[in-house]
Amino acid sequence: MTERAPVRPLGEALGSARAARDRLRNRALAGRAELNSCEVHKIGRNACPSHQTAVVQLLAAVAVTGGLLLLFGGLLGALRHALIGAGLALQAAGTALLGSSGVVVLLDGRPLGAHFHSSLSPALGVDRLSAFFFLLLAGAALPALIFARGYLTALRERAAARLITALTAGFLAALFGVLAARDLVSFLTFWELMTLLPAAAMLAARRDAVVRSAVYVYLALTHLGGAGVWIALLVLAQHGAIGNPAALAAAGTATQAGVAAAALIGFGTKAGLIPLHSWLPRAHPVAPAHLSALMSAAMTKVALYGLIRVLFFWLGERSLWVALVLLGLGLASTFGGALWAVAQHELKRVLAYSTIENVGVVAIALAAALIYRHDGERVWASIAFGAALLHALNHALAKSGLFLGAGAIERAVGTLELDRLGGLAARMRWAGGGMLVGSAAIAGLPPLGLFASEWLALQALIHLAFTHRAGIALAAAVSVAGLGASVGLAALGFSRVVGLTLLGRPRSARGAAATDPALSMRVGIVLSAAGCLILGLLAGELLPLLARVTPLGAALPRRVTLQVPGSGLLPAPGLTVALVLLPACIWWLSGAGRRAAAPAPTWACGQPLSGELEWTSAGFTKPIRIVLEGLLRPRRGLRTVVENGVVQELTYTSETPSLVDRALYEPAIRAGLRAAAVTRRLQSGNVRTYAAYLLVALIVAMALTAGGVLS
Repeated sequence: MTERAPVRPLGEALGSARAARDRLRNRALAGRAELNSCEVHKIGRNACPSHQTAVVQLLAAVAVTGGLLLLFGGLLGALRHALIGAGLALQAAGTALLGSSGVVVLLDGRPLGAHFHSSLSPALGVDRLSAFFFLLLAGAALPALIFARGYLTALRERAAARLITALTAGFLAALFGVLAARDLVSFLTFWELMTLLPAAAMLAARRDAVVRSAVYVYLALTHLGGAGVWIALLVLAQHGAIGNPAALAAAGTATQAGVAAAALIGFGTKAGLIPLHSWLPRAHPVAPAHLSALMSAAMTKVALYGLIRVLFFWLGERSLWVALVLLGLGLASTFGGALWAVAQHELKRVLAYSTIENVGVVAIALAAALIYRHDGERVWASIAFGAALLHALNHALAKSGLFLGAGAIERAVGTLELDRLGGLAARMRWAGGGMLVGSAAIAGLPPLGLFASEWLALQALIHLAFTHRAGIALAAAVSVAGLGASVGLAALGFSRVVGLTLLGRPRSARGAAATDPALSMRVGIVLSAAGCLILGLLAGELLPLLARVTPLGAALPRRVTLQVPGSGLLPAPGLTVALVLLPACIWWLSGAGRRAAAPAPTWACGQPLSGELEWTSAGFTKPIRIVLEGLLRPRRGLRTVVENGVVQELTYTSETPSLVDRALYEPAIRAGLRAAAVTRRLQSGNVRTYAAYLLVALIVAMALTAGGVLS
């Protein structure tokens, strides 16, 4: 029998319904109040705790996923040759996710993950400075990874291609790891991997004597100089100063000075600052093209990240000597890099010395920021610091595209000797166009990005020269002159690169038959070129954002144009429009493409026109090399072949070795070899002699102990 529920009176039922309605209304009002509170604070630094937690968790998941995709892509590409493309695609996806997480942290300002600490427990995290370099690394690596798909799959040695794919992933993971490390062990582990993995990739690609020598010099110098990184971080950790500058300040000025000197040597060596640069023009030219791009565009910037972290965040030292030493290193690197780039005859060596020049520009801007911070000028310190970061970002994109373009040219022509190239703009339109944009950017031409960042660096130095005491003003004035001269040398050098590489007539059969590379290689080059133009247009918007990365805390107004206090402005968008419209108007006024005269062959004094009659790299820069011959000190040779009293052949050779190599490293190497030859005599192979060595050592130790020297 079915049991019926009791029937409730109508009034009681209506009362229950009203009570339920009131409860729902109260809940809705409470939720709306919480939402309004969140909207008042926005989703940012003062966001609601629930939203903060959700955003941080999502961002952490994105970063972890990116790192896993990066590593899995390297493993996949190492398994089979057919999977190299898929592996590189996964690496690109992981790099994009890591770069995206960096963009969010840079814009939002809240750190992600762990904070810095001096203990040995591994920890990872991202703050605004790391986030900026995440963005820089992703911007340089994405075109390189896309380019590598066509570059590596075409290698004849399939095993080498698979190994290089895996090493590329490891190298990128190490670069991101240095930026994310929040403890001593993690930082030094990733730092050493960042050094070793590209060396292994160079040997995997080529094993000839030139490459082995370059790898040996690279490992020797970076590890000897890298001892400074170990010393600086170990001393910081010992005093609990990683992330806490007050702890090192309590240790005294001598300890602070030692940490600063060790950091300048250690990080300066990996960044390529003169006189610690000699590995760079040897290693970059022999690496595979996409790895050359990553080493020049990203690895040197990660070294600058370490230097910034120590000098601006951990040191707590505000002595002027640190800034002046960094200013001197930057000036020497800027002028020396530009000058020796002009003297090179191989495209990748030109690009390598150009990297030294631009690292020097970043160092000069950082030194200016340190001087302004010492004098309490927060606004100008932020401007100089923002100029340094903006120049690092601009150079990373431009140099990545140039090294990729050089790789495409080498694949098509078989050489990178400037005197054997020519006429490639008409045969390799996409690669040649990307090279043209990258060369214009590196030369500092408007409206591209490096013009804006160099203009800002010059403004910071000029303000120093006119507003500070005599010693600082003199140093700033010399730096203005040196930076201006280096910009002129860079323009001359890359005019030569464009003229000898892209214009004129082909100088070899392979050059005449050259064509554009595979689609993925073209896309990588074009992406880098597009980035150079975009950064030039957005310089005014980027400067205030990058200035907030510094611990100085000064806020700069956001403008479309670049403007600094007490100076003029740089209207980048208007300048871009003018530079586009002016040539278009001239072209239209000249007849809009209608030919006004019949073409005629170039007059060559009655000789048939050939590539051998084109300008050479030495002839192009001969005037400047004659003026600066006392500084360059070239080595020349002339070989004459005479048969039966008649000259049959003349061979002229010219080499411009590095002045630092000749004055510093070559004497040191000779002294080391002499000392090794003397020491070698001690290794006689006689057991009795070795027993005598031990007896002498024991007697000396006992004497020192008896004298109280050893306790």
